This record gives sequence, C-alpha cells and structure tokens, in this order.
Amino acid sequence: MTEREKIQAILPLERSRLLKNLMLAEPRYVSIEQARIITKAYQDNEGTSRCIQRALSLKAALTEISIRILPDELIVGNRTAGVRGGVVFPETGASWVDREFETLPTRPQDMFNVHPEDIQEFRNDILPYWKGRSLEDHVRAAIGEQVDAIAKVVKINQKDHSQGHICPNTKKWLALGPAGILAQAQEHIREASGKSRDFYESIVISMQGACIFMERYAALAAEMSQTTGNESLMEVSRICHKLACEPARTFHEAMQSVWFLYVILQMEGNASSFSPGRMDQYVYPYYLNSRKAGMSLEQALEITECLWLKFNQLVYLRNSNSAKYFAGFPIGFNVAIGGQYGDGSDAVNDLSYLFLMAQEHLLLPQPNLSCRIHKNSPQEFLDTASRVIGLGSGMPQVFNDEAVIPALESHGVSHEDAMNYAIVGCVELTTHGNALGWSDAAMFNLVKALELTLNHGTDMLTGQKTGLDLGDLTTYESFEELEEAFARQIDYFSDYMVDCVSTVEKMHEQLLPTPFLSAVIDDCMTNGRDVTQGGAHYNFAGVQAIQVANIADSLAAIKDLVFGRKMLTAERLLQALRNDFKGDEVVRTMLLNKAPKYGNDIAWVDALGAKWSNYFSDGLEKYRNNRGGIYQMGLYTVSAHVPMGQNVGASADGRHARDPLADGGVSAMYGRDTHGPTALLHSVSTLPFRKASNGTLLNMKFLPEFFRTSTGIKKFSNLLRAFVDLGISHVQFNVVNETDLKAAQKEPEKYRGLTIRVAGYTAYFTELARDLQDEIIARTVYERI
Repeated sequence: MTEREKIQAILPLERSRLLKNLMLAEPRYVSIEQARIITKAYQDNEGTSRCIQRALSLKAALTEISIRILPDELIVGNRTAGVRGGVVFPETGASWVDREFETLPTRPQDMFNVHPEDIQEFRNDILPYWKGRSLEDHVRAAIGEQVDAIAKVVKINQKDHSQGHICPNTKKWLALGPAGILAQAQEHIREASGKSRDFYESIVISMQGACIFMERYAALAAEMSQTTGNESLMEVSRICHKLACEPARTFHEAMQSVWFLYVILQMEGNASSFSPGRMDQYVYPYYLNSRKAGMSLEQALEITECLWLKFNQLVYLRNSNSAKYFAGFPIGFNVAIGGQYGDGSDAVNDLSYLFLMAQEHLLLPQPNLSCRIHKNSPQEFLDTASRVIGLGSGMPQVFNDEAVIPALESHGVSHEDAMNYAIVGCVELTTHGNALGWSDAAMFNLVKALELTLNHGTDMLTGQKTGLDLGDLTTYESFEELEEAFARQIDYFSDYMVDCVSTVEKMHEQLLPTPFLSAVIDDCMTNGRDVTQGGAHYNFAGVQAIQVANIADSLAAIKDLVFGRKMLTAERLLQALRNDFKGDEVVRTMLLNKAPKYGNDIAWVDALGAKWSNYFSDGLEKYRNNRGGIYQMGLYTVSAHVPMGQNVGASADGRHARDPLADGGVSAMYGRDTHGPTALLHSVSTLPFRKASNGTLLNMKFLPEFFRTSTGIKKFSNLLRAFVDLGISHVQFNVVNETDLKAAQKEPEKYRGLTIRVAGYTAYFTELARDLQDEIIARTVYERI
C-alpha cells in the first residue's frame, strides 16, 4: 500500500472519540475572568502608551488565566478553563454586554449560560471602568448617527470587536518561537526611539507572556503525569517547556506550537478568523522529520485530530445583532490544503490527505477546511476530497487557483505571494503572513439600494426617507434611466460607507494595537509599526456586495415585463411592491414565472448580475483605506442574507418583504435555478471574479445518495474540474436530505451532532436560528449532474 492508501485505511481513533464526546457534553458559559485581569492591568498602567498597556494586559492574562488539561489531551491550551467559553472582552465592547448579559442564555442565536455572580461583578467592578473607554463607545460617539443613518443599506463592521480575519506568518513562529521573536525585538530596541521603541517593547512584553503561558502548561502537565502516571502528559510537559525556550523540531511540537500561537492571538484580539492557512505546507518538514524518527501514521493522525478538537473549543461571543448575522459560532480557523508551489507544480502531500482523514473521522465545524485545486490537481486528491464532501459536514470547501491567483495579482499582490495564497475565516482571500486585509469592513445591500431607487429614496418598510430621491419606477422613462439612478444611489451610500470605515480603522489604531499579532506579520517589525497602523506589507479593506442573484432577477423582471414585453405597468408593479403583493398576488406570480432567472444559463440575465458587480467594484477603486491600501470587493454574505433580507421590502424578483435574500454570494435565489448544476455554474462563471479579490461564495446542495458509489464520486470530481475550467473562485456543498433537516427542527435533541454548511462556515444545524434553518432547507438540491 502507498502512504496515502495507508492513511485512508486508518480507522477512527479511540482517544479522539473520547475527547470529542467530553467536549460536546460540556456546557457553554460566559467567562469574565480575562475581563477582570485586563481591567486591573489597565488600572495599574494608566500612565503608559496604549500599545504597552495592551501588551501588559495580555501578559497578565497569560500569567493569571485559569488553565486546565484533560488526561487524554495531546494538544493543550485554551483561553478559558472551560471549553467553548464566551469571553467578555471590555476593551472592544462592554456596553452591549451590560445590555444583554441576562438574555445570553435565552437569545435566539448562540446562547451562553451565565453565572449570576459574574453579572454582579461585571457591573460593579468591570463595567464602570470601561464606560466611555471601549472601542464600542468611542465609535458610537464619533459616528453613531451616521452608522445608523445608512444601516439599512450598509452594515459597518468591527465597531465592537477586533478585526481578526488575518493569516499570520506561522512559518516564522515555528522557526523562531516566542523566545526567538523576543530576541529579534530586543535587537530593534537598541536603534529605536519614541513610538517605535514602545512598539518593540510591547512585542518583548507579549512574548514574555507567551513563554510564561507555555511554562504554566508544562508545569501542570508534569504535575498531572506524576499524580496519574500518564506518560503522554509527561511528553506534553516536555514539549510545552521546550517551546517556551526553543523552536519546534518534531511534528508533535509543531502542532502544539501552532495551537499556542492561535490561542494567544485570540487572547490578545478576541476576534474571529485568525487562520492557520496552508498548514500542509509549512508543517510538512516537521512531519517528515518525525516520520523518519519512527512516528507512525496513526500517531500523526491522532496528534492532528487532537489539534482539530482544540480548534472547536474556542468560540466567539458576539452581541445579539452580530450573532443574528453570523449564527453558529463561526470562529474561522481556516486551514488550506493542496494548491501549488511557486513554480506551478502541484503541492499536495501526505499531510493534505491526513488532514482530510481527520475531517472524515471527526466531522466537526472547525477548522474550516479549504481545498485549493487547479487544472493539474491529481485525480486521487479530487476523488478523496469529493468522498469527504459526501460525508455531509460541508467540508472541504473548494477554491480555484486558476481564478484566485489572477484576482490577487490584479490587485497588486506579487506572483509569489499570490501563488501562496491562503483563506481566512469563511471565504476571504489573503496572502500568507504579510497582510491585513480588513476583509470584513462592511456589507453593502444592493437590493435595498435598488428598493430606494424605485421609491423616491423612501424605505418601503418604514416610510422613512433614507436615500436619494431620484424618482420612482413610474417616473423613469426607460430601463437605462432607472439604471442611471441606481448607480447614483450606490455612489451616494458608498461615500458614507468609506467615511465610516475609515473612522472605525482609526479607532482600532488608537485603541487596539496588537503587538503580539504584529510580531508575526511581515514588515511590521522592520517598519516599527503595528499592523493596525499600516505596518503590514499589504493593507486592504474588503466590502461585500449583496446580492447578485436578487439584483439580476429584479432588474431582469423590470426590463422584461415592464419596459420590454410590457406585461406589467410600472404603476401596478410599484404598488404591488409597496403592498408586499397583498391584493395583487397575480403580480408576484408573474414575476416568479414569467421573468427569466439568474442561475439558468440565460446570458442577458446573468449579464445584469455581472454588470452591477463590475460597477460596484469599479466604484471602490477611487477610495483608499486608513492604512493607505485599496478597497476590494467581495461577493459573499456568510449568513447575513437572512437578517439583511429582513431590512428589505418586497422585491421585483417576486420575493416577499423581509424574506431572506439569495444565500451565499453568487448563488442563485433558492429554488430558482431549475436547469441543473451545470447551468448554474455557467451563470456564475459570467461574474467578474478577477475583481472579487476579497472572496466569493457559491453554495450547492446534493443528496447523500449521489456519493454512495464510486461512479457518483467520479462524476462529482468531474464537476470540480468543470468548476476550475469555468474560472469560478469558490464553491461549497451541503450533502443532506430535507427529511433529516426537518426532523432535526422537530427533535433537536436527537440531532445535536448534525452539521450543515451555512455560508462559508459549518455549524451545528440545531444551533441556528429557525429562519436560517428554513432558508437552508429551501435551497435547491441536486440529484444528478
């Protein structure tokens, strides 16, 4: 048997099963422990610069936070003693916690248990210090009214939490370790002065904290080993102690080092989507070292699965509004496998297959496993990935090198960096270890902008004047005149959006420097500048255009039925939209059945989606972000298509007021792609993926029966080849039947382990809000290719 055949023959591992069951059985609680430590650190160091304050508060947390090791763990470390704990982080947002603390156990999405005594301590001892000091409060004071004024069209993000969405230079971290990076910073201090000296000193302090954190785990593991006689814990102790002093050398050491990096990044930033990137590439030398030294494939897989389990033990505590937009705890540890080397040759290796096997065994939401493929990807790799996709966890999702690399290069990324691209969070594209992409800057609801264009700038749901009054559907004498007005509406909101994003970025620079993160982002150390100040090599900002399918379908209906065949008058359609089709359901039936739809390979309809995606992307070119970088367009919503739809009145595609928008980002409106998967892919391929360098998202849903034969898997692999040839950037799959999903809604306790692909991330189906569950069920399902 080949190495890869041996990997695929490994049976599920008992240690992983035990640890998984323990993790899933443990209740999820809010934790104020780090908030308590941070608050005291700030109070004790009020005379220092902000970056020094943050470094000292991180070091205090790493020194004092409660730690725990389970007896069977091979990878250790967490930011709370419990698993899946919701960490209160007052630096970014304390006011919302005060408003929502009592409701966290009962809110619709992402519930957390609460200790009553924590509420009292938070309000008496923590909150008073942070009133007026947190990021949330500063942003609200500066641009609160402006953010509210555009909120129905533009959702401004990062107002009450750190940015995250970044892929650090994990290769550097493994090569140097915290002690080596600390030594580098000390060298820079000798030549530095002023703010740059504070920056380097803050890195030294942060790395000292990292070493202390590792030594604490080494001591605990040694103590437990001596008490229980557990030899594996003595090895864990040895590794943790070594990593505090030296770089990793073995596979086990490298995987433990990776995990320490991401735990500490979370403790510093408390943000989503710190992503490991191409782990099968930079960990591979350590894997080979250990294999040569006698490590078995089973041992390598066991270590991998222990790390995969740890990725599931961190979640992110969001406010209720954010939880509504991003339900299901999408923490976003994105691991990419496959792809190419810099010379264009295929980069798949044994770790690529080992990571797929870990996903097959565990079927958990994290890490967010991403598969990079290209025109020369090995058939064996495609078949293996297809088989794992068919198991129904929604992973791996698939990225197309043939589309992604040109998109990055067209936005100023070097060929070398583009070839080594990674994915952060859900589907956001990034370079590896040298960029702050700010990929979640804002979400722009084009469908709402079109609604305002059709109705004198007035919100059809509230009657409030929200946008420019450019007329209404009855006053536009031609379809072209309507399009001109729509363009002006987009431009109007874009200007306000960029102003708000710029202010938010400035607040992050002033309040939330991140010295630990900056130490593992290329050029920050050289420049002597924090990553929030533009210290990274690349400085982007990303805005999502929402939603292609609804725009294409709505404009197609208006162009065809009103201005073309004149089956509807403008007056009748506008009145029907204002009334949400009440009293004139015939209009809705005509919109649904008489007008052609995006997703069915109808060229002129698809062209409308492409036209307005192009227009939005081109409009971003004139702006620069606060760090001097460019804006990039994304075409994805994560799960925000549901709450964003709740802000939109009835639309000309036949959608009812407040119903969800199309899922994904480039997907068809659910149920309206009726000509099969190939037609859908042809429609999607017409979009300007070269301009969507912030990331795109295509959802597709297949029945499990399709994957039960080798013939079905081969057909699916051929579909992936077609996806590559068509130049589409991304696709992901749900493999599930409607019966199971509906049964899970009725008896959730019987389906706790059922995972589903939401939109760029996988979550437990029973933890999602009911309206999001319903939308997933309604998506088109394919039985054949």
